[in-house]
This record gives sequence, C-alpha cells and structure tokens, in this order.
Amino acid sequence: MPTYILGINAFHADAAVVLLRDGEVAAALAEERLNRVKHYAGFPRLALRKALDMGGIAIGDLDHIAIGRASTANLRQKLAFSLKNLGRIGKLARQRLENRAQIQDIPALVAETCEVPRSEIRARFSHVEHHLCHAASAFLPSPFDRAAILTVDGFGDFASAMLARGDGRRIEVLDRVLFPHSLGILYSAVCQFIGYDRYGDEGKVMGLAPYGAPSYLDFMRELVREAPSGKYELNLEYFRHHSEGVDYSADAEGHPTAAPLFSSRLSDRLGEPRERGAELTQRDKDLARSLQERLEEVYFHILRDLHVRTGLDALCVAGGVALNSVANGKVFANTPFRRFHGHPAATDDGTAFGAACFVHSVTLGKPRGEPLRHAYLGPAFSDREIETAIERAGLKARHLNDEELFSVTAERLEQGRIVGWFQGRMEWGPRALGARSIVAHPGLASMKDTLNARIKHREAFRPFAPSILEERVGDYFEQTWPSDFMMQVYPTRPERRREIQAADHVDHTGRLQTVNKQACPRYHRLIEAFEARTGIPVVLNTSFNENEPIVCRPDEAIACYQRTRMDVLVMGNWFMEKAAV
Repeated sequence: MPTYILGINAFHADAAVVLLRDGEVAAALAEERLNRVKHYAGFPRLALRKALDMGGIAIGDLDHIAIGRASTANLRQKLAFSLKNLGRIGKLARQRLENRAQIQDIPALVAETCEVPRSEIRARFSHVEHHLCHAASAFLPSPFDRAAILTVDGFGDFASAMLARGDGRRIEVLDRVLFPHSLGILYSAVCQFIGYDRYGDEGKVMGLAPYGAPSYLDFMRELVREAPSGKYELNLEYFRHHSEGVDYSADAEGHPTAAPLFSSRLSDRLGEPRERGAELTQRDKDLARSLQERLEEVYFHILRDLHVRTGLDALCVAGGVALNSVANGKVFANTPFRRFHGHPAATDDGTAFGAACFVHSVTLGKPRGEPLRHAYLGPAFSDREIETAIERAGLKARHLNDEELFSVTAERLEQGRIVGWFQGRMEWGPRALGARSIVAHPGLASMKDTLNARIKHREAFRPFAPSILEERVGDYFEQTWPSDFMMQVYPTRPERRREIQAADHVDHTGRLQTVNKQACPRYHRLIEAFEARTGIPVVLNTSFNENEPIVCRPDEAIACYQRTRMDVLVMGNWFMEKAAV
C-alpha cells in the first residue's frame, strides 16, 4: 500500500495543505485559492478536503499528518529570553499560548473538517520545527544530492534564520539566528514606515527600490549589524516586537494583520511615517532603495559564511525573505555559490510541503521524491467542466485543436491584445507561472500602462514579469541559470531591452520565469508560437487576478474576464474573445 503523508500550515498567513503519495506530490494548494481570502491565516479546511479528493483517498487512509510548527523547538533559548525579560513578556507569552492552543487543536479540526470521529484518524501526528520545514521544502525536492541550505523569514518557533547542510536524506543544522533578531522584521518594519503595512507588501517595496538612491544606507547599517559566523543583530531601540509582541493575528475573515513593528525612535530619526495611500516622496523611495541594499549586504554575509562552513557550490533557499528575487539574482556575483534552487512557495505555505517531506525522508528514511521542476500541483478542470462554466456564464466560445489554439492566441498577442491563459493544474506558490496567467506582448511600450488601466490597477512602479524559453535565456539576460519559479531577477542585455520593454524594469532587470519544454509544455508551445510571429521568445506574464487571489476555478477566470477589459480568454482548448475596440 502507498504511504500517504499530509503536511499542514495552519493559524498563520498562507494556510495550506500538501499531500504526498510515496514521496511524490499528489496535491499542494493554499487555502486562499479556494476561499478567496488573500493570505488566509486560519485553518485550511477547504484545502484539506480538496487535497484528499485530488489524491483519491479518505482521511482514514493517511499514515502521517505533519504540522509545520513545534512548540518545543529552541525551548532552552525561549526560557533564557523569558528569564531575562520577566517584566515585559506578558503580551508575548499570551500570544504564544494562544497560538500553541490553536496548533494543539489541529487533530480535532482535521476530524471535524472531514466529518469523522477522531478515532477514525489512524495517522500519526508530527510537529516539525518551522525552519526545518523551510529547509526540507528547499532541499529535499531540489535537484542536488548535497547542498548548503539557508532559510530566512520573520520568525517561526523562535528563530528567524537557519543555516544547514543537506546530504541525501539528511539535513544537518549548522546554526540559527534567534528571536529577537530578524531580517524579515527589519524589512517589514521599514515597509510599514513607508506606508506598505499589509501582509505581503514587501514585494512592492522591492519593486520601488530602483526608483530611489541609497542615501539612507548608513542608517540601515545602524538598524542591523553583521555578527560573526554569518549572523546579524538588530538595533532593538528601533523596534518593538521584542517588548510588545509581534502581534501577528487575523481579522474576522482570516486576513493576516500585524501591529507596527518599529518604535518611535525611527520617527525621531526619519520624520513622520507615510500614511498608506499618500503620495510617495523621494524619502520613501530612498528608504526602499537603502533597505534593499542593506538586506543584500547581510544576505551575502550569511551566504559567504555558509559557503565556508559547507564547502559546497549548490544553494537551496526558502522562507519569506527568500522571495526577495533581486537578492537571489545577485547570489552568483556576490558569493561563491554556482547552483541555486528556491522553493516556489518560499513563504509559510511552503512549510506544509516541507513538513510532509521531512517526515517522509528524514523521519521515515524513505528515498527523496523526484526533483521539483514545475509548480503545477493544484487542481485541474476537465474540458467538460470548462464548457459547463462557459455555458453558465452565457458566453460564446470556440473549441480549437492545439495547432489552431496556439496559432490564433499568438496572433492575438502579436496584435497587442491581452490574453487570460488558464491551463491544466493550478500553480503552487505566489507566482503565476503560465497555468493561471495573464499574458501580453512584452515589446509594446504602452503595454504596462494598458494592463494597469484595464485589469491590474497596480502601482505604476511595479514591474511585470517576462516568461522566456529556457533555451533562450542567455540571449536576453546576463545570467543563464534557470529561474523556473520566478525566484531570481537578472539584468537585461542592453541590446534586448527594446524587444521586451514592457517587462524590463526601470533598472533594466527582469524577474524572469524560464519555461522548460518538458516541465511546461503548453506554455512553452505558446511562447514558441509567439516567437515564430514576432522573433521574441518572451511573453509578458502577470497573475490571473484583479486585486484578489489568483483564480483557481473556471468560473473565477470567466468572472475576471467579464468584469475587466481583458480581450481574450483561453481555457484549455476553449477560445473566447471580445470584439476589438
């Protein structure tokens, strides 16, 4: 009989579930894609039921349930911190006890979700330390037999970073950076100060950084200092998480929230914080640039030490800070590492993946699964299900064979029309990777503004991504290492900037996705068809949504198509278009 392992991230942002069958991924999906609450921070009920359905099993068939939190992790360090801070840990202690109670309720919630008595669940429950989950998610599905591992985020189980070495099925922890020091807290705090105070806004500030100058870099060096052995320390006078609690919680609908992380000392030095929605000043842009450069300095400090400790040239990364694709794109130029793998769901949804992989390969000692070359691990919908959704919406559609479909869609892209592209299984992780994407011509100067005006309504400074045929990446970018999951930003070659100007950022870089023919055959074929018409092996790619989680079901894709000024919708082999204006 197969061994089934379920991984769960619950009661934290990006609640998610992953199901492994004999080490291979049967399902991986975040709750937000099903309940439509972005970064949902509760218990992933819908994702749990859907994962079991995708695996074709009942809850009683599970052998193990792995939870990506372990309250006993780093216990000695927690106690030491508590003894030193007895006068100010009341709120911190309350938060931790409340969260621990929620995590302990998970067995009962699993039974309740599946509508069975607790006694019918024969699976063994395991708790895996947060950063071990990140480390397992990065290394165990990687293509490397041996690799250095770095995980960096805000906090999880009292740690903000883990340095480790992966070897076969083993993960050897080399060091941790512990509470209250955190690069994730640093980045989030400054983001909050310049008015980007919602969970997930850090990516916006990364995009804003090239518009500023590093005029506050010396000050950022005051906020965080390098320490020996690849570590770092915050200047805690400028922060309040260690004295008043991080206070990560969720509203009534499950949206994650966070109280201000910076202290009044930051305002004393920099002036009043920007209010959300207010006009961006040069100070705000300069702070973003200075923050990004300081993050990179410390990131490379950690990595250089990690390379010395491991002597390996392959690197695996995960954790929220590992979504900083600008820093990742500079790893080869600033460290001795020459091979790179980042987990596609690097934030806390990835801990569900890592918890399951850890139990499979480390706890049970079973062989690692196949390397993760694509992220198409979510639900798929049949041709008939798509047709039914089209009929329900009262739309007219043509069913085309593959040759017609790719030819006509490429023609519409060449004409400058905006295409909703809905194919196969939904992506795992925050990036749209050609299964639930909006695609467009990257060489049209007006396309970025057109997309924002007609569909996305994003800040003008935020870039769109280029998806490029993997075999052509060196022709357009100054690095050739594949970026399967849009985890790296590379400089655009000067002679190619005009060809992909709508996907070329202000600093002439692209957060690219390299599209592999074997891993992503239909998306690869679309880009090939576009290249045949235009000579450009690149399409502009952005997520299929409008201020909501990326669409999952056909009905959601159709709704987005109907309420926006999207020109074309392609779902499977069904082709729909609005009359050209």
